[in-house]
Amino acid sequence: MTPFPKIRRAMIVLAGFLFHFGAHAQSASLDTASSGALSLSMASANPHRVPFAQINSGDTAWMIMACVLVLLMTIPGLALFYAGMVRKKNILATMAQTFAVCALVTVLWFAVGYSLAFMPGSDWIGGTQALFLDSLFFNKGLGQVSVHHLAPTVPESVFVMFQLTFAIITPALITGAFAERMRFSAMLLFMALWSLLVYAPVAHWVWEPTGWLAKRGVLDFAGGTVVHLNAGIAGLACAWMLGRRVGFGQEPLMPSNLGYTMIGASLLWVGWMGFNGGSAGAADGRAGMAMLVTQLGAAGAALSWMVAEWAVRGTPTLLGMCSGAVAGLVAITPASGFVDPKAALLIGVIAGVGCYWGATGLKRLLGADDSLDVFGVHGVGGAIGALLTGALASPAMGGVEGAVANQAVGVLATLAYSGVVTTLILWLVDGLVGLRVTAQQEVDGLDLSLHGERVE
Repeated sequence: MTPFPKIRRAMIVLAGFLFHFGAHAQSASLDTASSGALSLSMASANPHRVPFAQINSGDTAWMIMACVLVLLMTIPGLALFYAGMVRKKNILATMAQTFAVCALVTVLWFAVGYSLAFMPGSDWIGGTQALFLDSLFFNKGLGQVSVHHLAPTVPESVFVMFQLTFAIITPALITGAFAERMRFSAMLLFMALWSLLVYAPVAHWVWEPTGWLAKRGVLDFAGGTVVHLNAGIAGLACAWMLGRRVGFGQEPLMPSNLGYTMIGASLLWVGWMGFNGGSAGAADGRAGMAMLVTQLGAAGAALSWMVAEWAVRGTPTLLGMCSGAVAGLVAITPASGFVDPKAALLIGVIAGVGCYWGATGLKRLLGADDSLDVFGVHGVGGAIGALLTGALASPAMGGVEGAVANQAVGVLATLAYSGVVTTLILWLVDGLVGLRVTAQQEVDGLDLSLHGERVE
């Protein structure tokens, strides 16, 4: 039997699952609002129409620019960053995965993802009010446009696009963990399910005011838990489920082009200014401070990783400096709207050393072939950043007190949920289409065996 009937049945089950949770979310949100537990009612929290005059042109211009910067992080930034670290025979396949994820998640975000993540609902999942972006409104004749309650000075379309760029890069990060060995069809099905069943719920928990972690006071300014820790633990699950690459531990699996990796890392660094600065939702002092602390965190981690590697291996490497910079960017992300420059530099220095250990010592302890150190950098860095946000958050910066205990709840909840559900999705995908390429396809390289292309 071909896998297509199985896939069709699985998608019907998924649609029923999402419908059930969407209906439950709307019912639960109404019950909660009637009890007075929420500060925002459904009426005030749903996207609503405002006069054009309420839209702030400066905020909107900055947020549009931030959208471009964050999209740049994935294509071409992450594509180049990962492509340079795999072997030559897998460069194009690695780029194809990133490119395909960008397109796939865009359509899913339009259809389902945005509504599940950012509509008011239950503690666990959003409602169905914005399926197929039905909440969006723009009418030039009436002079009205819809806005989201988390960004009331910019059109809802801009908010949707900004959050879409986060939804794109998060699953794209996971591809680094199973690089060089997953079937392309399996990757597409896995990413579709993961973006709806893992990313959307966790984003709702943390960023939507009706989410249970948001109500607990868990701080995540731009995605330390939602993006990086979430992708990191999912990547570790993928590495364990797919097993090691052919030749792992027996022959050197050398990067093909560290020049690509450096260019990709640089695009990530630059784009991260939109990632963190744009999360302020406005062109204001908080956005400016978020950009400054982002730069300091990245620089501190690049240097501390370099020093640690130099001390342990006797040689500072370009790959190490690039990885260190990304580790610092990861760790400063949850804290970027809550800490001052001194705290940011400290977070970066700690993250550089911690993620170096994560990509070396911890990786050996876990015994997983996490090809491009997704867990070591994004998982470990996300956890470090989330916990240090609780310790170092300044009320003067973000208007809130941090609490390490609260942050630990967010870390543990994300690790548990993402780890378990990712494993279940992988098990399902393996049963439907098979996860891994054949040994011969892996030896030949995925460029040629899966896509009929190669780099000359």
